Amino acid sequence: MTAPTLTATAPALPFTAELARDICSTTGETVSVIGPFTGGPLHALPVSSSVDVADAYARARLAQIGWARAGFAHRRAVLLRAHDLLLARREGLLDTLQTETGKTRGQAFEEVFQAAGVTRYNALAARRVLGGESRRSGLPVMVTTRVRYRPKGVAGVITPWNFPLSLAAMDVVPALAAGCGVVQKADNQGALSILLLRRAFIDAGVPADLWAVVTGDGAEIGGAVTAGADFVCFTGSTATGLRVGAQAASTLTGASLELGGKNPMIVLDDVDPHRAAAQAAYACFSSLGQLCVSIERIYVQRGVHEQFLREFVTVTRALLLGSGLDYSADVGSLTSQAQLERVTEHVADAVAHGATVRAGGRARPDLGPYFFEPTILTGVTPGMHCYAGETFGPVVAVSVVDSEQEAILAANDSDYGLNASVLSGSARRGLRVAEALEAGSVNVNEGYRGSFSAVDAPMGGVKDSGLGRRNGPEGLLRFVNPVTISRATGVLTLPVTGRQFGRMVTPMLLLARALKTARRR
Repeated sequence: MTAPTLTATAPALPFTAELARDICSTTGETVSVIGPFTGGPLHALPVSSSVDVADAYARARLAQIGWARAGFAHRRAVLLRAHDLLLARREGLLDTLQTETGKTRGQAFEEVFQAAGVTRYNALAARRVLGGESRRSGLPVMVTTRVRYRPKGVAGVITPWNFPLSLAAMDVVPALAAGCGVVQKADNQGALSILLLRRAFIDAGVPADLWAVVTGDGAEIGGAVTAGADFVCFTGSTATGLRVGAQAASTLTGASLELGGKNPMIVLDDVDPHRAAAQAAYACFSSLGQLCVSIERIYVQRGVHEQFLREFVTVTRALLLGSGLDYSADVGSLTSQAQLERVTEHVADAVAHGATVRAGGRARPDLGPYFFEPTILTGVTPGMHCYAGETFGPVVAVSVVDSEQEAILAANDSDYGLNASVLSGSARRGLRVAEALEAGSVNVNEGYRGSFSAVDAPMGGVKDSGLGRRNGPEGLLRFVNPVTISRATGVLTLPVTGRQFGRMVTPMLLLARALKTARRR
């Protein structure tokens, strides 16, 4: 059955040349960026060099001194103005996101909404999280202790093409809120979206040198971005993340790395099959599966497997494919030829080794060069490329299990641990199963949007899915160094001689016992 379609021609982006001037580039070289909807050139993007990266860091370091000294109130006001500008400029942001990435307008809107939410949260939370606090002294009365937080300096942020707006915001904005500067390497395919995001912040009052954007091949300048940073934020593949992490570790530079995933969903036998199928379809095929937290494996209990699969196939086949710059399409296009080749190869390999295509399974060049139908596979077994390897596209394998325990073991049987999902008719049962899953985030009766949108909660992976966390207080604390400041009060003199220590032993032992009895730290 052929999936329904909608088509439209994506317009040229009229602000390309103006935005391109915001890139730190002196090479005079450009690279052609291809539009997913048409396969033709969108624009020529300036290319940065390692010298440009070094210059960007030098300028950002100077700007960061004044930005840090400006204080929380000033940064809060600037970031809240940026929040308002993002919402006011949403139509231009949506056009750019769609044209660069190939996603639908609804899924582009999720990015704009997320970026605004991240900005609002960090603007309001920074003082509370990073303002410093008194801590219990080890020597009450004699010494007071306080912790303050000092910005690390300039963060190096490396952002991928698939969610350029929201992923940039989740790393850049907390760095700014903490008083840091940023040098960001934007993927060529999402550079204009990032530049539009940055422009809103500059217009709101962020110094232009404080947030620099560089572009170009990762092999050419990625190392320079990591080498110059006081903290590194990377989002991308596990293979590349391991190299970035190793480089950062060689200079004892901290890093947060959000890497690959092979995210599982468990469908328990007490679900409503139709509602579960609708949730599964969005969790698997939003942004055509090009999302780090999207679902690629589904384990369904036998009692509901046949009904769920039937409903899932029906819902998936009904998804509208299209490239319109409006809200008419359910799914859009893959972003590049490389993505199309990877998805095509994973499906062909699975079929060649005995898997069955239940929905989709084919490219749609009649719609555009990189369109591929949302695909459901059954009979996927070890040895197939899509069994354990990340497809990062609109392909999901559905398997039947006989029990909760079997489902949990199957879901955890992966080198990855980024996101997971549990669908159940019982909240208590769903939460119980969620507790057993090895992932940085788990969503009950939802695919990924619950945890992804929870900007006050940490987001990240375990195992090969990365280290560190973005969002929440943890996301802010990445960008500061805690400094413990203790002060002798002078009320009692600390012992310095043997006799003075001898006189203090008994009082100190009494104090230790009293603190234990009072259950004080």
